[in-house]
Amino acid sequence: MTEVQTPAQTVGPFLSLGLATADGPYVVAPDAPDGFWIRGQVRDGAGAVLTDALVETWQAGPDGRFGAAFRGFGRCPTDDDGRYAIRTRKPGPVPAPGGRPQAPHLDVSVFARGLLHRVVTRIYFPDEAGNDADPVLSSVPADRRHTLVATAAGDGYRFDIHLQGDDETVFFRI
Repeated sequence: MTEVQTPAQTVGPFLSLGLATADGPYVVAPDAPDGFWIRGQVRDGAGAVLTDALVETWQAGPDGRFGAAFRGFGRCPTDDDGRYAIRTRKPGPVPAPGGRPQAPHLDVSVFARGLLHRVVTRIYFPDEAGNDADPVLSSVPADRRHTLVATAAGDGYRFDIHLQGDDETVFFRI
């Protein structure tokens, strides 16, 4: 008798079954003039890269609205080096409950082996004046906020995701 993993035992090896999308990592076309890349690696608590994770993003359009005018959804599996890349454009600020504006951000889900449920975080941009007033970002302890802010890179931004450990990314309960 041979033992094999089944989808009920782990998420990681089965991410490619039914989760592939036609546009994959392209929220915007590869040649979109205002498009840029969000790139990073997904790491576990020991700092090892995860080669079988899936990073999913969704966001408002440049006008700060969700809807048919801008799909706002991207999905990218990690490669053999734990890297992912999503091509997108900067979202506009969206209103929080009560009307207070939220700084432009991407919502992120990570699916990976060892996780029974996805984890959810956000990516904020380092050059946004509205970050200081964002109700969600300001609710995170000051010494942990940096785990939610991407860094500028040559063709866009870098955002590494650490599932556990000293550099653990802040995740939200939804």
